[in-house]
Amino acid sequence: MNKLLVVILTLAIAAPASFCASEFKTGAASRVVTPEELLPLSGGTGKPLPSTERKGDLFARALVLEQGGTRVALVSLDFIGFPTPLCERIRDRIKNVPREGVLIGSTHTHSAPDIYAFPDEEGNIHADLDYIDWVCTQAAEAVDEAAANLQPAKLKIAHDRIADRIAWNAYAPALFDPRCGVLQAIGEDGNPICTLVNYAIHPEVLGPRRGILSPDICGPFYDRIESQGGGMALFMNGAQGGMVTADNRDPDSDGEIYTWEECIRIGELLANEALRIITDARVEENPNLQIFSREVAFPVESDLLWALGTGSPIMNFGADRTVSVKVNLVNVGSAQMLTIPGEALPNIGCYLKRKMPTEHPFLLGLTNDALGYILTKEDWGAFDRYNYISRTCLGEMTGEIFTEAALEMIDMSPEPAVQ
Repeated sequence: MNKLLVVILTLAIAAPASFCASEFKTGAASRVVTPEELLPLSGGTGKPLPSTERKGDLFARALVLEQGGTRVALVSLDFIGFPTPLCERIRDRIKNVPREGVLIGSTHTHSAPDIYAFPDEEGNIHADLDYIDWVCTQAAEAVDEAAANLQPAKLKIAHDRIADRIAWNAYAPALFDPRCGVLQAIGEDGNPICTLVNYAIHPEVLGPRRGILSPDICGPFYDRIESQGGGMALFMNGAQGGMVTADNRDPDSDGEIYTWEECIRIGELLANEALRIITDARVEENPNLQIFSREVAFPVESDLLWALGTGSPIMNFGADRTVSVKVNLVNVGSAQMLTIPGEALPNIGCYLKRKMPTEHPFLLGLTNDALGYILTKEDWGAFDRYNYISRTCLGEMTGEIFTEAALEMIDMSPEPAVQ
C-alpha cells in the first residue's frame, strides 16, 4: 500500500438527530451563477481568454438525499473544475447538511470563468475572487434550499448505451464508455423531483476561443429535461479524460462544428436518451442510503501543476509537494456512486465500474476536486499523444494511488441493495 494513502474510512454520515427517520426523502434546488459582467473564460491551465457574449446560464444545482438519519448532497457546478479549498468554503456555509455528506462536482464546461486563479507566465492572477466567493455562497444556498424541500420520494435507476454523435474519444475514436447512468427521484404525486444523469463527456463544443460564456451542452440538456417533466436536471460527469469530448464532428466535412446550435443538438440528444433510459425503469421503494469517505494524498510530481497550484491564492498544495482530497462512495438503492477527483481516463473508469458490485455504477468525475488527468502508470508518458495529459497529471502513480483507494472503499463497504 502506498505510504501516502490515508486509510481511514468514515461510515454513514448522519444528519442531526432531529432528522433521523427511515423514510427516504429527496429535495432539489438551483441557483443561477452567471456573472453580471462578462469575465474571461478558463479552458484549462492557460491564461483565461476574453468573453464577448453569453449563451445560456451557469448554475449551481443540488440534490439532497435523506434516509435513516443519513443526509447526502450532490452538487453540480457549471465550471471546468472546483478545487478542494472552495468545496470546503461551500461546506462551511451549508447549514442543513453535514459537511461530510456534501459531494461537489463540476460539469467541466470550458466556457465559464476561471475558478482556480492560476497565475500566468508573469505571475498575474486573472480570476475574479469576489465572484468566486459569491458562487460558493450561491451553491451553499442551493443545498440548504434543497434540504428545506425534502419530501418523501422513490427512485428509478437505470443504465443503457446511448445514441451515437454525443461523445467520442478524440485520441482514439472508439475508446470511450457509451453507457449512461440515470437516477430519477419521484415524489408522492408521481412527478419527478430531479433527474440526475451521469455520462462521460467534455462539454467543450464552444470552448474558450469562441468568446462565449456558456454552460455549453449542459444548458440545452437542462432545458430539455425540465421541459419534458423530468424535474430539476442535474449533470454529473464521468471518466472522460484523454480525450472523451463532445462529438461535434461535421458529418459533411472533415471539420468540427463550434456553434451554440451544435450545443443544442448534443445537449437535447443526451437529455432525450436519458429520459428514454429511465422511462421504464422499475420503481425502488424506500431505498437505503449510505455514504463512506476517506482522504487520499497524492504526490505532486508535475512541475507545471506545482507552479500553478503554489502560485494560486486558492489552491492548497502542501509544502511537501502533496495534495490531499476527499473520495466518497455512496450506496443509494441499487446504485453505487464513486467520486473521482479529476479526469480519469476511460480505461480506469471502465475498470472501476466492473469492480463495483452493482448493475448501476455511477462514476462522479471531477468531484471534490479536479486535480488534472488521472492515468495509469502504463499510460503516463507512454505516447506522444499523451504528452499534454501526462504533464497535467499529478504524477506517474496518480492512477495507481486512486484506483487502490477506490477498490479498498468498494471492498470495505456493504453492497448496494434494494429493500
